[in-house]
Amino acid sequence: MSHAYTMSPADIELSRFNMIEQQVRPWDVLDPAVLELLQQVRREDFTPPALRALAFVDTEVPLLTPHEEALRLGQCMLAPRVEARSVQDLRLAPTDRVLEIGTGSGFSAALMAHLAEHVLTLEIHAGLAETARANLRAAGISNVEVRHADGAQGAAAHGPFDAILLSGSVAAVPQALLAQLKPGGRLFAIAGSEPIMRAQVITHAGDGRYETATPWDAIVPRLLNFPEPSAFQF
Repeated sequence: MSHAYTMSPADIELSRFNMIEQQVRPWDVLDPAVLELLQQVRREDFTPPALRALAFVDTEVPLLTPHEEALRLGQCMLAPRVEARSVQDLRLAPTDRVLEIGTGSGFSAALMAHLAEHVLTLEIHAGLAETARANLRAAGISNVEVRHADGAQGAAAHGPFDAILLSGSVAAVPQALLAQLKPGGRLFAIAGSEPIMRAQVITHAGDGRYETATPWDAIVPRLLNFPEPSAFQF
């Protein structure tokens, strides 16, 4: 497979079309605004240059070397269908203020930036945070703030938020993050442990109540520094 930067513009657009029609849409990503964004926001520009051939492939793309280590540590772009469905399921509105935990290359933040008012995204790896800033700047996106920070506790000082996206899996969603949602706010996470992880869309229903939907399953790498369940068996 040739690298994407040696592909003709027509080949790139065909690959993008196939990604949307063969991977994303069959995963019940049917929101016209999200599908349109996948046409507009150039995923290849958020993919490491040496791996641009993977920009439209149904796989996780490591963002650092060595690649195996990056995938193990969750330093990767998630598969396009997972990114697109996650963003769709948050049901973002133009006035929403969003918190993302796990910036990666900045691609999910770029999608959300077009749908929401502002995105604060936290990245634990300083080099990735800097790369994401550069990617977003090059894409002309100005309503995203990339912060080098451990997002496991969220960003309470900047909340509450209309939406929170966890761009990686956790064993369970911490209460500290749910507390940073406005009433009516939504949190998206993929929670559980292999072999079973489920997408969770948790809505703050007011009066300290939360409603959880689990619309689909996916196995994705862990976010760092979130608590893991005890290994002890009683």
